[in-house]
Amino acid sequence: MANSNNSNNVKNILEKVICGIKFKNPIITASGTFGYGLEFIRFIDLNLLGGIAIKGISLEPVEGNPMPRIVETSSGLLNAIGLQNVGVKAFVAEKLPILKSFDTNIIVNFWGKSIDEYLKVAEILDNTDGVDMLEMNISCPNIKDGGISFSSSPLATSEIVSKVRKVVRNKPLIVKLSPNVTDIKEYLKVVEVEGADSVSLINTLIGMAIDIHNFKPVLANKTGGLSGPAIKPIALRMVYEAFSTVKIPIIGMGGIMTGNDAAEFILAGADIVQVGTANFTDPSAGINISNELKEYMESKLFNSIDDFRGKAVI
Repeated sequence: MANSNNSNNVKNILEKVICGIKFKNPIITASGTFGYGLEFIRFIDLNLLGGIAIKGISLEPVEGNPMPRIVETSSGLLNAIGLQNVGVKAFVAEKLPILKSFDTNIIVNFWGKSIDEYLKVAEILDNTDGVDMLEMNISCPNIKDGGISFSSSPLATSEIVSKVRKVVRNKPLIVKLSPNVTDIKEYLKVVEVEGADSVSLINTLIGMAIDIHNFKPVLANKTGGLSGPAIKPIALRMVYEAFSTVKIPIIGMGGIMTGNDAAEFILAGADIVQVGTANFTDPSAGINISNELKEYMESKLFNSIDDFRGKAVI
């Protein structure tokens, strides 16, 4: 009986509802760091996670960038994977049926090289059972504009979000924002105006590493996305700004390694959080962070996430 009561207590404390979707706890594994989720089945119980954000899915299969495409840095990780994935049709047919058997929310991150590709992928996923939310990654090369990212200007962001919003009618639409902009508040306002149900931030920062013996960049792609503890202060600042800028739910991420890190993001205004780089060092990171967050909440006598969400925003 004691264990049963404790289980109910955990659920009551950590449970959070955003966009009509109930999360048993506010911890989601971040896209690109947890594969399709299936790779972790032999290591952890996926049922204990609040949700899984699937690696970026595109219209057609993508092989990704040449090797080497990942390197450790001080307090972080640089990756230039190149959004390798099996394509939306294979994901729906082969990966999703297995994922659906687990009691956790499935958030599918998706992307395209053109607006048309975004629309086609979004429409397929929006009409697919077993997908709980869609997370649109707009930090992708826009072929029409010569490789410039859709997140490179408020106008481009407005156009892509507006058009995708029109085809996504059944699932909540999350827009994942890039930190590689001058003023994140401009983009937050645009995303909300164009009808996004939620915003997630931040995506990786652009960085590089150089091999001092071979005199060239370590990554074959030259640059890559920096993640991990090194970017946490930047991510916290942007989530803090988001809380004061938009009314839609905020999903925070960037260097979360512990329950205290997660608590900081919630205090800054995040409703729920995503855990990324930590998954590479410990497959159980998301579960451990959830347990540590619960301990923090109990120590402060918080009965829900909303009891302290945004409490640090002045």
